[in-house]
Amino acid sequence: MIEKYCFGQPVWTGAVVEDAELSKGRFPFGTIKSEWPFEWNYTLDSQDIVYGLGESMGGINKRGRKLVSWCSDESHQDETKESIYGAHNFLIVFGKETFGLFFDTPSRIEFDIGFTLANQLTVKTSDTGVKLYLITPEKNSSDSIQVNIVSQFRKMIGQSYIPPMWALGFQQSRWGYNCEEDIRNVVKIYKENKIPVSAVCMDIDYMTEYEDFTVDGKKFPNLEKLSSDMKKEGVHLVPIIDAGVKVKEGYSVYEEGCAKDYFCKKADGKNYVAGVWPGRSHFPDFFKKEVRQWFGQKYKSLTDAGIDGFWNDMNEPAMFYSEEGLEKIHQQLKDTDVSNLDINSFFKFAYLGPTLQNSMEDYQRFYNVVTNDDGSTKAYRHDKVHNCYGALMTRAAGEELENLFPDERKLLYSRASYIGAHRYGGIWTGDCCSWWSHLEQQIKMLPGLNMCGFLYSGSDTGGFGDNTSRELLLRWTELSIFTPLFRNHSALGTREQEYYRFENISDFKNLLDLRYALIPYLYSEFVKAAVNNKMLFRPLSFDFEGDRMLLEIEDQLMVCSDLMIAPVYKQNASGRYVYLPEDMTQVIWKNSKAETLSMSKGLHYIQAPQGQVSFFIRKNHAIPLKTISPDDTFSALNLKGENLQILGDGKCSPLYQDDGLTRKIICS
Repeated sequence: MIEKYCFGQPVWTGAVVEDAELSKGRFPFGTIKSEWPFEWNYTLDSQDIVYGLGESMGGINKRGRKLVSWCSDESHQDETKESIYGAHNFLIVFGKETFGLFFDTPSRIEFDIGFTLANQLTVKTSDTGVKLYLITPEKNSSDSIQVNIVSQFRKMIGQSYIPPMWALGFQQSRWGYNCEEDIRNVVKIYKENKIPVSAVCMDIDYMTEYEDFTVDGKKFPNLEKLSSDMKKEGVHLVPIIDAGVKVKEGYSVYEEGCAKDYFCKKADGKNYVAGVWPGRSHFPDFFKKEVRQWFGQKYKSLTDAGIDGFWNDMNEPAMFYSEEGLEKIHQQLKDTDVSNLDINSFFKFAYLGPTLQNSMEDYQRFYNVVTNDDGSTKAYRHDKVHNCYGALMTRAAGEELENLFPDERKLLYSRASYIGAHRYGGIWTGDCCSWWSHLEQQIKMLPGLNMCGFLYSGSDTGGFGDNTSRELLLRWTELSIFTPLFRNHSALGTREQEYYRFENISDFKNLLDLRYALIPYLYSEFVKAAVNNKMLFRPLSFDFEGDRMLLEIEDQLMVCSDLMIAPVYKQNASGRYVYLPEDMTQVIWKNSKAETLSMSKGLHYIQAPQGQVSFFIRKNHAIPLKTISPDDTFSALNLKGENLQILGDGKCSPLYQDDGLTRKIICS
């Protein structure tokens, strides 16, 4: 059951597609301490668990943390961070009372989940209004109450994006593929080593002076031919698109945007300017429908060259500086007496530069024009509606790609996001680092993302920033072979981390072979989960009710309908303890082959040598693995129900099969 309550003056976000009636009663859980500014308090029982909040730091259980929904360009995601790239304001309180809450607001919103006071859950927001949706369990549901609440919520916000089937293949990326030859060489070496790859991502290097929807003709003289040649190898090109549009006379996107009044403006009516990759840039006002249509249609310049996948970046929006900010810092530097800097004056001086990036003052300098549910139009200062900006860029691309290709799915994923963007594309979890703690964080983030509808999700395998080790890359890959978005991506200046750059490449080939053997099953399960508003990744307690021990296990996940994974995320570990909530079949994948072992319910120590992976199949369940020819991995991406090895002690569910591209989905 879903009820809706409104506080303040709510602003359109586009998150909900099946709205609920406005409740006339009193909110039944906790206390509305203040209707505006909004504050809700709830007293937590000692055993209560709080799930959700999508892409956020901390464990699956968010209790004990303070988190803030504010889409942030935050690459060093450590324990101190309250905000990262997404704003996903859905949570479940599970325990003495169990209910779900969605706080639908584009504004900054704070969640104090037993941080200030151990038994107090407090939610605050004050910039614009909020629609608060209360979701309580339906009676007579065959699902657990947590799964039932998630399914109701997901139905309300609309079906999750379904990518083309090839997008479940492995993607290789790096900031630093500077020219056509770099990409051809990457594919060539992977093929020589018989390691399957389905896509190569193109970072900002392919553009002319970092201008959106351009291609540097010197570095990439014939993108259409390159794309065609790669597709013959089974490889798709996936270029990046950024939110900022370079200020440059003669650049058509800039000139059109100015002529049509499509860029965000300051209070004085002038186009807002901030520095990003291209230097001084304007920002399309994606809150305007006509701007979304205009920007989305620009993707055609690349689809005409054979491109069928994109990743949107820098769309929080990220900003390096503003003209006003530079002027302020310049004056502060001039006014600073550097003759004898003490502890206070030195740090004040040293931190002047970093204060330029993504500053709140800059987000308060420009406006977005929003059309609300009643048809009225109003300009809001950007910081009041900030959290929807990146989501609406994704919507712009998703809607227009569908208009351009009504019968064909395209790949699309984004960095910044808000609930609602899940209908138009997936997300990756941003600029994580090559840290073991970040690998662990990815495991715990996946269920929260799925609760909020982001099924097509994954991380930069091996870490984007810093230098990965062979061991970390192997262990991260052991997780990524189960995530729908599987991409190895790294930053300019870090260690090159294509799999073929490490010794004993057979270990990596073994893991990639498992991914491709799983694809018919993963694709089928993905489509079913999207159509039926289910989660691919779940805490164990969502599937096995009544076992209190499972409530504290956060490093094992249920995956799809039949699997449990227990990734290794500790350095120098040769194995790990795994708790089985029922009798299961252990699958040991090594040398590109599967071995099985019957395991009894309870705690086990599982050997886990590097380059070998174990996963577990539920009792009375089974999964199919496609037999991959060792000499023909590049044609592995098809869904034909042939050459299947059946693992487990039950019967396989029927595989959903289509051509992997058609938008029309028929699935039970």
